[in-house]
Amino acid sequence: NVRSAQANAKLVEQNMIKAEKDFERARDVVARKLESESVLDATSAAFQVEVARYDSALDQVEQARATLKQARDSLAKTTIFSPMAGTISDLNKEQGEIAIGSQFQEDVIMIVADLTDMEAQVNVDENDIVNVQLSQTADIEVDALFGETLKGTVYEIANAANSNDQGSQNQKTEFEVKISISGETSRLRPGMTASADISTQTRADVVGVPIQSVAVRTIDQLTLEDETVADAEQRYTADEDGFVEIVFVIEDDGTAEARQVETGIQSDDMIEIVSGIEAGEQVVTGSYRAISADLQNGQEVSVNNNPDSRSGAG
Repeated sequence: NVRSAQANAKLVEQNMIKAEKDFERARDVVARKLESESVLDATSAAFQVEVARYDSALDQVEQARATLKQARDSLAKTTIFSPMAGTISDLNKEQGEIAIGSQFQEDVIMIVADLTDMEAQVNVDENDIVNVQLSQTADIEVDALFGETLKGTVYEIANAANSNDQGSQNQKTEFEVKISISGETSRLRPGMTASADISTQTRADVVGVPIQSVAVRTIDQLTLEDETVADAEQRYTADEDGFVEIVFVIEDDGTAEARQVETGIQSDDMIEIVSGIEAGEQVVTGSYRAISADLQNGQEVSVNNNPDSRSGAG
């Protein structure tokens, strides 16, 4: 050990000092012709031997120090410190068990989570991820907290996609988005199932209708019984594919008039109407087939304002 090596070096140093003094005395005696040159040669050789032994002893001290440092480093690695403060959410090893790991395969002893700073990790489809940006707000629903909506903010968007069911017909390409949850989070636990509705765009004071109220028709399909296609072309402008985006508005005479509209942003169930109808007008809603195929321009309809029942063409 270091102390033993230092003690040995001290002893060798004393022997070296003694040999040096013997050499100096012999040199003085020989200079005065009281002894032969052989005495000087012998003391000089003895001094050089002690110098070499002292250098070797110093090397042993440094080697002992290096061994001690390595031992301390190895000892420090037997104690693992969490890089963060938090709560143990998963304990994989008990006291006395051996943790075996390498640079190629880790052995997880425990998972520490900061329950005061919770986040939701959600997968967003590749078609929607282009609209997601940092700092956008989100409404989060946790299965364990049925009926409650938590607020959050997008703070991280993955650059690489996750391909689920790769190679199968159900393959989906999604991107992981992390949302920081604000407010009271003490009831949340890591691993809970959650879904999020991210607000990619927000507009106030707009006219909105249910998504199923918007239909796409050709001008031929919008032509009334008492008019020609040319007449209908005066009222509607088709896109390059020959389609017109419409909403059926209930007129005072009880008929459904197809109004050409310009749509804006949309949520899961509502869509913005930029132009074509005014606030307060009554639109027809119902099943997809009823609005998109069955209902005809100018057809009489019956009005059912019961929100619990479906409206349709009558």
